[in-house]
Amino acid sequence: MESKKLTQEELNNLQDLQSAFTKAKISVGELEIQKEGIITSIKGIKSKFVQLEQELIKKYGDQSVINLQTGEVTEKKE
Repeated sequence: MESKKLTQEELNNLQDLQSAFTKAKISVGELEIQKEGIITSIKGIKSKFVQLEQELIKKYGDQSVINLQTGEVTEKKE
């Protein structure tokens, strides 16, 4: 069988596409690592929120409504 060879332009195009694909896969991996870090951070924030919420319920009652701008605590209206 006769040996065939790509043109330089075909080879360059193929190499460029392979390089772009590899870079994209690496980027996806890096984003997944960042995503996991953010998810871990969110879990920590949620845990602190639940803890503070329990403390505030204990202090002000479970029917209290807190205005996050002013800090005013009022009773829930029915």
